Amino acid sequence: MITVRVPAKVNVQLGVGGLRADGFHDLANVFFAVGLFDEVTAEPAEGVTLSCTGPDAASVPLDGTNLAARAARLLAAHHGLADPGVHLHIAKAIPVAGGMAGGSADGAAALVACDALWGLDTPFETLLELAAELGSDVPFALLGGVALGRGRGEILDALPVEGTFHWVFAVADGGLSTPAVFRECDRLREEAGTGSSEAEVPTPDADPALLAALATGDPVALAAALANDLQAAALSLRPSLADTLHAGTEAGALAALVSGSGPTCAFLAKDAEAAAAIAAALTASGTCRAAHATYGPVPGAAVSAPRP
Repeated sequence: MITVRVPAKVNVQLGVGGLRADGFHDLANVFFAVGLFDEVTAEPAEGVTLSCTGPDAASVPLDGTNLAARAARLLAAHHGLADPGVHLHIAKAIPVAGGMAGGSADGAAALVACDALWGLDTPFETLLELAAELGSDVPFALLGGVALGRGRGEILDALPVEGTFHWVFAVADGGLSTPAVFRECDRLREEAGTGSSEAEVPTPDADPALLAALATGDPVALAAALANDLQAAALSLRPSLADTLHAGTEAGALAALVSGSGPTCAFLAKDAEAAAAIAAALTASGTCRAAHATYGPVPGAAVSAPRP
């Protein structure tokens, strides 16, 4: 039995380019791994089967569409295993459809867990390539830390970061579809008259001020540089998120933004004590289902020590 712990992510910068001919958008996506974790446990079984526990477990598909199951089959196919056998149990803590890449995290964890269970010793670079086949956010869940994602987010460069940053994440009721949020982003751009195609929207790049704030460990400077090009679209589809963002800011957050495609909202705090106070205020505000204080950056998917 192999258990892998894998972190959630927040996008401290999500720059979205125009719509490409293949239906994707070029991104300047600064991923930041935070201390909200799923655990995926792999054990021998007949075929590939899944189970799930934790918040929103009922919303997690337990069929072949689940990224963890797809990861197991992709790894097996890469190594020529004709009849892979594994049962994958997902212990969820990352919000489902919450803009924190929980499904992608489970796919990355399944790659690592099955690789260990089957004794394959797959090189890390190969795991990254397989992860990119599964989805744009899956490679970062393997890597962890802080990284700039280019292309559709799967081309990663690790970034230097100093110290620890403190975060609060407010979990909303229900989820938001990432493709729907991107479509709404395109629609809002067309409505504004700027156009939405890659010929009309400049290719985004990482903000030098944001990179400097990460490298120096300055939360105030990072707060000033946080940016998410999908936030307007997420707010258009879920206007109530504005109340959540306001509640966190009123509680003392240095900055607030929608995490990725939402609807989870992220708040940067000056320290751990401030994060705890912001989480308590958000919980009391009634603008979210739950609020979690945590920190980052943290490592990517890794095998956990066996429990006694």
